[in-house]
Amino acid sequence: MAMGTVHPSIAVLERHLTLYRRLWRASVFSSFVLPVLFVISMGMGVGGYIGSVQGVDYLSWIVPGVVASTAFQMAVGESTYSVLGDFKWVRAYHAMRATPVRPDDIVTGHLLYLLFRVTTAVLAFLLVVLFFDALHSPWAVTIPLVCALLTVATAAPVMAFAASIEHDSHFALLFRFVMIPAALFSGVFFPIEQLPALARPVAYVSPLWHAVELCRSATLGIAPPWPIAAHVGCLLLWALAGTAMAAYRFRRRLED
Repeated sequence: MAMGTVHPSIAVLERHLTLYRRLWRASVFSSFVLPVLFVISMGMGVGGYIGSVQGVDYLSWIVPGVVASTAFQMAVGESTYSVLGDFKWVRAYHAMRATPVRPDDIVTGHLLYLLFRVTTAVLAFLLVVLFFDALHSPWAVTIPLVCALLTVATAAPVMAFAASIEHDSHFALLFRFVMIPAALFSGVFFPIEQLPALARPVAYVSPLWHAVELCRSATLGIAPPWPIAAHVGCLLLWALAGTAMAAYRFRRRLED
């Protein structure tokens, strides 16, 4: 498709989708198989020992957390090596910059691609757990929207970080000290009330915790611990600040 017929951000999205055509079969397979394995191992296996959490069977309680965590981990994973690689090794971003595509368009196109990837994975997950009676409210239809907002809130700051470094060894620190602790201590597997009081504020600033609570509220039909506007506002703050930071770092790196 000619550049003049589409918005530059859509052209960047089209480039990502073209590359993804080689991998989509494996990703679709994993999108359906992994939820089944999760239901069997965590929901039925571990859940059989735990019983219920906050008056809800463990499978129903953990599903929204794992859905949000899946979106979070995909957003982080797809915003690290691929971004640094397109700067340093493939230099695809420099090739794009030689066209009418601006750094802001590159950031937007990549985020649109991540929204596509995460949304398809979340829908597949929800379709699987639906057959295990783990969704208890019609508000569950809002989960893809929550995960989409979480994706931008997570991916944009990580993209800014990836655009600021020169060596991929920094990603090990990101995974070890940010992604893994966030996945463990954001209410995915247990209520954060079980954390020491001094550690809870760390969970409160995590975009993952806000998304987990919104998803859990949607699947169970209960009120979240904070007002919905507060949870959404925190996610929007992360998304807007991260996107602005990513656009700035991309401009600086491509103009050097």
